[in-house]
Amino acid sequence: MDFSYSEEQQMLQSSVSKFVQQDYDFHRRCKLVSSDTGFSLENWRLFAELGWLMVPFNEQDGGLGGSAVDLMVLMEEFGRGLVVEPFLATAVLSGGLIADSASEAQKRELLGLLMEGQLQLAFAFAESQSRYNLADITTNAKKEGDAYILNGHKAVVLNAEAADKLLVTVRTSGVQYDREGVTLLMVDADSEGVSRQCYRTVDGHRAAEVKFKNVKVPEANRIGVEGTALPAIEKSIDRATLALCAEAVGAMEKIYKKTVEYTKTREQFGVAIGKFQALQHRMVDMFTEYEQARSILLMAVLQWDSNKGAAPKAVSAAKSRIGKAARLIGQEAIQIHGGIGVTEELDVSHFFKRLTTIQYLFGSTDFHTLRFAEH
Repeated sequence: MDFSYSEEQQMLQSSVSKFVQQDYDFHRRCKLVSSDTGFSLENWRLFAELGWLMVPFNEQDGGLGGSAVDLMVLMEEFGRGLVVEPFLATAVLSGGLIADSASEAQKRELLGLLMEGQLQLAFAFAESQSRYNLADITTNAKKEGDAYILNGHKAVVLNAEAADKLLVTVRTSGVQYDREGVTLLMVDADSEGVSRQCYRTVDGHRAAEVKFKNVKVPEANRIGVEGTALPAIEKSIDRATLALCAEAVGAMEKIYKKTVEYTKTREQFGVAIGKFQALQHRMVDMFTEYEQARSILLMAVLQWDSNKGAAPKAVSAAKSRIGKAARLIGQEAIQIHGGIGVTEELDVSHFFKRLTTIQYLFGSTDFHTLRFAEH
C-alpha cells in the first residue's frame, strides 16, 4: 500500500511546517499563552487566508475535501509546534457538528463565517458527572412557544472564553442516561442567563465552566431534529479524537528527538550521557512507541475515510495505543532531562503537559481500551 502524501497534502504539510518554524517558536507561544485571549487573532486570520480552516470540510460545504488524512497532516504539524489556536474546538469539533447536522441555510450562514476566520465556536457537551458518557446529560431545555428555556451546567468547555456561539447538548425528553431525547442547540455566548467561568488549562489552552439559567433560545437555533442528536455528537467526538491523536503523534516526535539531541550535549563524568547504554535502550523504546503510535494513527484515518466516518473501533484503538505511547514518551523525556525537564523555561515540559492532557481528552486511555473491547 502506498502511504505517501498527495501533492496537495505535501503542500499543506509544507505550509504549516514553515509557519511553525518561522512564526511560532517557543517564546512566541509562551507570550500567546499568557496573553488575555490565550491565542493570536492575527494567526487565526492567517489560518483562514491560507485555507487551513477549510481542511475539515467537504467541497459541498465550501471546504477542501474533508478527508481524515488531510486533517492528520495538519494536526501533526500543529502538534510539533504546540499550537494553541482553537482549531480543534472551532473547526473540527463544532464545525464538524454543524456540517453533519445543520440545515443547508444554517451551514451557509455559519460555515462560511467559520472558514473566513470570523466566527469562534465552542462545543459544550461534558458535565461534571458524565465521565465520558455522552448520553449522561442533565442540562435541560423545555419548549415554550417558539423557543427553548435552557438550564444547566457544562464543564471544561474548550474555547468557551473566545466563542461567539456555543453548541450545547441538552435533554429535551427522557431521563439522564437515555440515548433518545438529546438535542443540540446553538446559543449566543452573550445571551442573558449565560455565565462563563474561564481559566487556563495545565497545557496552556483555555476552557470554561458554563452555566445556563433560564436562557431563551429560539427554535430556529436548534441544530438538527429534536431528540436525535446523539449519533452526530458521537461522530463529531470521534473525528476530534482522531485529530487529537494526530496532534499527539506530532508532539511525540518532537519531544523524543529533542531528548536524543539533549543526550548528545549533556555530560556526566566527562562523557555525553547519550553514550550510556541504559539511556540508549530507553530512547530506543521511545522511538518504537512513536512508530507504533503513528502506524495505528494511519490505520485509523484510512478506516475513517474508507468507512465514511464510521470507525469507532479504529478510533478507540488509536486513542488507547497513542495514549500509552504519550505517557511513556513524555515521562521518559522528563526523566532523561532531569530537573530542568519540568521547568517552564524548557519547551519539553510544555510538550509533556500537552501529551498528558491529550491522554484524557475525549476519553481516557482506559476508557477507549474498554470501548475497543466492546465493539
